[in-house]
Amino acid sequence: MKILIASPEAVPYAKTGGLADVVGSLVKEYRRTKEDAYVVLPLYKSIKNSKKPPVDTGLEIKVPVGGKVIKGRIFSDRSSAYFIGCDKFFNRQELYGTQEGDYIDNASRFIFFSRGVLEACKKLKLKPDVIHCNDWQTGLIPLYLKTIYRNDKFLKNTAGILTIHNLGYQGLFPPAEMLLTGYGWELFTPEGIEFYGKVNFLKAGIISADIINTVSNNYSKEILNKEFGFGLDGVLRNRAKDLYGVINGIDYDEWDPSRDKFIPANYSNDEISGKGKCKKELLRSLFGSSDDIDSERIPLVGMVGRLAAQKGFDLVIQSVDELLSMGVKLIILGKGEEIIQRSLYEIAKKYKGSVYVNIGFEEPFAHRVYAGSDF
Repeated sequence: MKILIASPEAVPYAKTGGLADVVGSLVKEYRRTKEDAYVVLPLYKSIKNSKKPPVDTGLEIKVPVGGKVIKGRIFSDRSSAYFIGCDKFFNRQELYGTQEGDYIDNASRFIFFSRGVLEACKKLKLKPDVIHCNDWQTGLIPLYLKTIYRNDKFLKNTAGILTIHNLGYQGLFPPAEMLLTGYGWELFTPEGIEFYGKVNFLKAGIISADIINTVSNNYSKEILNKEFGFGLDGVLRNRAKDLYGVINGIDYDEWDPSRDKFIPANYSNDEISGKGKCKKELLRSLFGSSDDIDSERIPLVGMVGRLAAQKGFDLVIQSVDELLSMGVKLIILGKGEEIIQRSLYEIAKKYKGSVYVNIGFEEPFAHRVYAGSDF
């Protein structure tokens, strides 16, 4: 089977959160099981400037966005990854926005990317059986397959799968952006992609994908209820027979502590002494703990992820005093919402010997945090 995974991020190319890890490891797993699998991403500035930048295939695509046709180019890592290049949209410091907020043209950016993926398939003569879409940034792809490209001789038999990693992020835009999608107002309805007066890219995928899945069986049931449905519970209930829960896996090659090159000491189920060494080194390097401190008695909590209320960091901020009163030391690595970042900075400043906050993402440091933390 030929599978194309469309995603706004994937390791080792671009990452803001766990989505990148899941997609990156999924490509490897598909290939391990002998599936003909590829991933396609936007060609972000960070990818262009990496140590091994993708090569230009020489192929150009033309993508309609509203009343304009915007040109892009297809790049490749010469293995299993393709990249849609367009400096107008992707040659920026961050993937989705700055600390001040999302980029104001994110609708145009991911309309271009979504339709660009389909145009790239035709140019590359890559005829996927399935396009596996991930989150709102690719939500328009299944809808395009069912409508604009339904009679395309190259793509008419291609199925669309949508994975919802986090229903809280839906890609909501003002009504005027509807005209950029290639559709008219006939789809701006409660049955279409309208959502409380806005255009909803994730909803586009939900109503049109052949199969929908979420990151666990429990989550697939929770989002059918009002409490966790973020306003889309009714739409999801209408697709319940096509909705599945598939638990996220882990890349054992990347995260096996017995052979992790980023941690100070390796360990395994059979020999766990290295775990204590990782913890002791983490405490020493971040908090200046002296050698006579019994590191085993200090509860060490590590959190790596997108700094957003959606991820529970608002609860951490609210409960930090109670946590620290129990002798806990806290390490946080990630970036995200400005208000969360600012609050965490203040907490780290106030509790310098007990809280360490790193705004950003460093892969080697993430490995050290996971390896040395108790929780």
